[in-house]
Amino acid sequence: MSTQNKTHRRTILDIKKMKDTGEKITMLTAYDYSMSLLLDECDIDILLVGDSLGNVVLGYDTTLPVTMEDMLHHTKAVARGAQRALIVADMPFMSYQVSPQAALANAGRFLQEANAQAVKLEGGKEQSDAVYKITSSGIPVMAHLGLTPQSIHQIGGYKVQGKKEDAAEKMMDDARILEEAGAFSLVLECVPGKLAQDITQSISIPTIGIGAGIHCNGQVLVVNDMLGTYERMTPKFVKKYANLNQEIRKAVKNYISEVKNETFPDAEHSFK
Repeated sequence: MSTQNKTHRRTILDIKKMKDTGEKITMLTAYDYSMSLLLDECDIDILLVGDSLGNVVLGYDTTLPVTMEDMLHHTKAVARGAQRALIVADMPFMSYQVSPQAALANAGRFLQEANAQAVKLEGGKEQSDAVYKITSSGIPVMAHLGLTPQSIHQIGGYKVQGKKEDAAEKMMDDARILEEAGAFSLVLECVPGKLAQDITQSISIPTIGIGAGIHCNGQVLVVNDMLGTYERMTPKFVKKYANLNQEIRKAVKNYISEVKNETFPDAEHSFK
C-alpha cells in the first residue's frame, strides 16, 4: 500500500520522491470511467490513458490509427473517475513528431480539455526538443524508450530493444538527454534487465518498466492484459493476475440460458 495520503492527488513530485525513498511506483492503463474509479479506489499511483486503447478498445492492429480526439475522449472519462492517481495521457502518433510547437499545442489540450496532469510521448534524442518545449511551458512529460509501438514499422516488430552494445549505449544516452530536457519519469519497454538497471542507476528521474526487469523504480501493465480480458496478443512480460475472460463467458452463457429457459427475470427481479 502506498504511503501517500489517500485523499491527496499524486503529483510528479510525489512520483520523484518515491524513487528517492525506494518505494516502488505502480502504474496501470485505464480507458474509461468505471475502470478508472475501480483502480483509483485500489490506490494505484499512476493511471496511464494509453494509446494501447487502439488495440484493446478500438480493435486496431497497431496504435498508429489512434487520434487526438480518441485520446481526449478517453482521458476525459478516466479523469472523471480518478481522485488520487496521477493521470498521464499518451500523445498519439503524429501529435508531437511534426514540430515542438505542435507538440506543445497538443499536450496543452490534454491538461486544458481532458484534466490530465501529464503527457507521455515516445522517442529519445530526436524528441528532446519537443520534451523541452512542453516541460518548459509547465506541462509534465513522461518519456518512453525501448520498444516504442508508434515506431513499430521502423524497428521491425515487437522485439526486445537494446540487446546490442551500440543500441544499449544509444538508449543510455537518450535517457540522459530526456532527463536533461525535463522529463519527470521514463518508461522502459522490452529492455534487457541489466540495461534497465544501469539506466535506472544513471539518471535521477524514476524509471517505470514493462518487460524491463525488477530493478526499475516502478512497473506498468495494460490492465486488460493483467486481468485476462484481452487475448489477441499476450507478451512474455505480462502476468495474468486474473482470467476474467472465462468468468465473463460463464456469466454471459448463464444469462443466455436463463433468458431462453424463462428463469430470468424471476419474482425477485420483477415489479408487482
